[in-house]
Amino acid sequence: MTVMTCTSAPSLMPVERGGGLQRRYRALLQGEDAGSRAWLDAQLSRAEGMSDDLPATPAQLTAWSHEHCRQVAQGHAQYLEQRRHGAARRYFDNRAHALWFIQQVAPTKAVDGAWLFSTLKQWRDPRYHGLIRTYLEELGEGDAHLNHVLIYQRLLTRLGCQDPAPMADERYLSGTLQLALGLHGERYLPEVIGYNLGYEQPPLHLLITTYELAELGIDGHYFQLHVTIDNAASGHAQKAIQALQQLSPVRGSDEFYRRVRHGYRLNDLGTDTPSLIASFDLHAELLAALERKRVFGQFMHADHCRLQKRTINQWLAEPGLMPGFLEAMQAQGWIQRGADPAQSRWWRMIEGPSAPMFGVFNAYEKQLWYDWIAAGWQSPTRRVMPGSWESGLAFKPLPAPRPGQAIDTLIERMAGNRHALPEGLLATQAYLRATGLAQEIPH
Repeated sequence: MTVMTCTSAPSLMPVERGGGLQRRYRALLQGEDAGSRAWLDAQLSRAEGMSDDLPATPAQLTAWSHEHCRQVAQGHAQYLEQRRHGAARRYFDNRAHALWFIQQVAPTKAVDGAWLFSTLKQWRDPRYHGLIRTYLEELGEGDAHLNHVLIYQRLLTRLGCQDPAPMADERYLSGTLQLALGLHGERYLPEVIGYNLGYEQPPLHLLITTYELAELGIDGHYFQLHVTIDNAASGHAQKAIQALQQLSPVRGSDEFYRRVRHGYRLNDLGTDTPSLIASFDLHAELLAALERKRVFGQFMHADHCRLQKRTINQWLAEPGLMPGFLEAMQAQGWIQRGADPAQSRWWRMIEGPSAPMFGVFNAYEKQLWYDWIAAGWQSPTRRVMPGSWESGLAFKPLPAPRPGQAIDTLIERMAGNRHALPEGLLATQAYLRATGLAQEIPH
């Protein structure tokens, strides 16, 4: 089995140079093995020495899952009570912070569900149907409105963050794990089941993230969707436990569950979500953005404009001067921190279609400027209800799938994130019909 064997198909994430994880991630997206089995073995070796919170036997998993949900619900209720009594947001200091987070997790969201790809070939075996159904729901059953990868892509586009952001190589770890598990899932079935079991348990941070994004005027539909679809009563969390119980062998069940636990622990490799969010540094992010821009802007300014006896070109001429540049703009009155950014000359120069520097900074970079200048000044915010934007979407209907298409060919087109491309959406629809796994709508 290979992932995305048709390398001529475009990827939703453009290929770039980067660190080892990023290169492996992008190679897997293009259908290359990239030594992923040996790499996956190395990650499982790391997981073997870790601990987990799973119960001693699979028979206890349902009670374990229900207790997890109870604790999450209790934690969320406590959070909401704290907010009602005036507590600040727990995760996001400002909108720039939230946009940074949304971009940092984009490599993972671009392959949502990929760890279950190998189950598609097992459509004749009803024991796999819960896992297959989970994957198909991640794919939106071939509906462009519902495909999770496309939902996240549209979110990034609406926020002006569609271009890949600079990020640490580790941000590609989760996505690479998911692609590798999907590629080698037949050999690593217990590990796939274990990873799925962990990934599909709704965490507290998901509920808080959804709430705070809405508070900052960002539609959290993607995150809200995973609060509902992963529920332990009838959603993906419950299907994950059923799949484990149905696919565990009569003989060797202890060894099977041991491997399940190792797959479960893969979810804990890398930085957890709350720690990732807490690592954001607004000042450092703004300086990094300016340093990237400096290279392109150092010869673009007239010499009559000076800040603290230096021309703008001189400020941009060498690395490391951006902290002084920010101080100079404040000293010269171009920036008034702690107030409405509209009062700052600099903001008026970069924001708006008639601004002298219109287009120099992208949406995320302007948000960095805005929140850095505001420095605690509270602008009016509005809550956006999850999913409110969907009602205005209009998509051109896809043509009907061709009859008689080989299921293996359809499956190829549902790999990685190819399922979010037009041919992948068609293939998903055709797979549902060819396998008889399409769910009927109540009537």
